[in-house]
Amino acid sequence: MSADTVRLGPNKYGKAEVRLVRITRDTPRHEIEDLTITSQLRGDVSGSFLSGDNSRIVATDTQKNTVFAFAGRHGVGSPERFLGLLADHFTESFEWIDGGLWQAEQHEWARILSGGPGEDHSFVRSGQATRLAAVQVVAGERHVFGGVKDLTVLKSTGSEFWGYPATEFTTLPETNDRVMATSVTGRWRYLPEAVARGIDYNGLFDDVRRLLLERFADVHSLALQQTLYEMGRAVIEARPEIAEVRFAMPNKHHFVYDIARFGIENEGEVFIADDRPYGLIEGSVIRAGVADADDAWRELPSFV
Repeated sequence: MSADTVRLGPNKYGKAEVRLVRITRDTPRHEIEDLTITSQLRGDVSGSFLSGDNSRIVATDTQKNTVFAFAGRHGVGSPERFLGLLADHFTESFEWIDGGLWQAEQHEWARILSGGPGEDHSFVRSGQATRLAAVQVVAGERHVFGGVKDLTVLKSTGSEFWGYPATEFTTLPETNDRVMATSVTGRWRYLPEAVARGIDYNGLFDDVRRLLLERFADVHSLALQQTLYEMGRAVIEARPEIAEVRFAMPNKHHFVYDIARFGIENEGEVFIADDRPYGLIEGSVIRAGVADADDAWRELPSFV
């Protein structure tokens, strides 16, 4: 097969799911940061793919070790900050590395309570969701993301679904009172100028999570699509640092279970939680006047 028949396409490589735990011990009251980090590099490394020439391959093991070394040298602080340090290091230390994708999931721990403000050095895994962060360097531009996944929420009422087209295959009954549940995955892209000024990423994450939960609860929903938009709008309106939010929301169906056959009434109190198949709603909410940034989202993993 000649060289004109095939060519090497886009590529990146690195170390996935590095499990980093950083415990800060500079006072008797310890702090814990628990992250899963993925580092992937892009650049002129075609020789490795085409001929096995590894002279420009920054070994994935080296990338892993850099994660731990930087945690010791610089601390974490916030996943966005930490990923930015990694991006700076790899793109500035190797002239042939011109970009990459660095991602983090942060796992929350809470202090074990013992009748006071919590133990100084004893923790229990907690959290309503998993925090996400990413730094993308592509085409000379840096894009920073925050996010959340596995934010599972449910409304026992205040949700309707009706008015959709009926076909010969439609069996779903219209309803003006249903259980609506979903597991929210959301990613938000920060405005570059806000990143340059400096962002309290930890405080912003807490505020965005609060906004998402409050808006989910407040909206009398006629469709999960409507709820998605309202949640994104609440974030954009409240946080000027954010350019856009993208969501994936699977519809976690709860169907009233037929117990009348057992002689028991079911007035919308007993449900079967059906995990598949499920409706999957995805959408973006974008700040007016903000330019599209398709490269920013390049090769970020699917929401589901």
